[in-house]
Amino acid sequence: MGPSSTHRFFGRRFGRPLSNARRELISNVLPEMEITCKAAATINETFDPSIKKLCLEIGFGAGEHLADMVIKRPEVGFIGCEPFVNGVAALLAKTQSRNIQLRPKNLKIFPNDARLLLPYLPPATVDQIYLLFPDPWPKKRHHRRRLICAENLDQLSRLLRPGGVFHFASDHMGYVRWTLQQLCKHSDFDWLADGPDDWRFRFEESIKTRYESKALSSGVSCVYLTFRRRHQAASASTLLY
Repeated sequence: MGPSSTHRFFGRRFGRPLSNARRELISNVLPEMEITCKAAATINETFDPSIKKLCLEIGFGAGEHLADMVIKRPEVGFIGCEPFVNGVAALLAKTQSRNIQLRPKNLKIFPNDARLLLPYLPPATVDQIYLLFPDPWPKKRHHRRRLICAENLDQLSRLLRPGGVFHFASDHMGYVRWTLQQLCKHSDFDWLADGPDDWRFRFEESIKTRYESKALSSGVSCVYLTFRRRHQAASASTLLY
């Protein structure tokens, strides 16, 4: 089943005009690395047979975190979703400037809103999901635009393997509180935190994103939340896709 017919995207798709080099990356490299909704249904056949785990990053921005993870974890298949064309071009540029293969075997890109892709991915196939410094949509009338909501959490639960983890980071305390409320009342997730250090420090193996660095340099604190999908997911039996 595809996304709701009422689905709307809020946010920018284009920024400053791309350089000639980055336009060439979008035209020539992206088509070979892009994943479509149709291909998502057989995602395990899309990656090299040596790939045994899958990781999804929703809204990878300029791709700092995703490009770094692709290098560090060649045994993991990464799916990066980003509707902002300039961000997609930035990630493609990093796959070359950092001496990654021009077309990494463990990276697929969905250059659109992640919510369009999620319903097509098979259930219980993803080991980790990252949502790092998303737009907080701070105005109350815009809260419905936030990715963290019951409907989308149902989708994330469906995709995660039992015991899989969801990582969320933000410098906006209102969105942090919102996320904690939404996740803690959802029947399929447990918050993995025993003390303050568990939300004050960056996730293992993760590097700073551009947005994170900007916040920290301004003296703004960042919060890092990790949730684990329960082995007995209550909502799984009620979702039909």
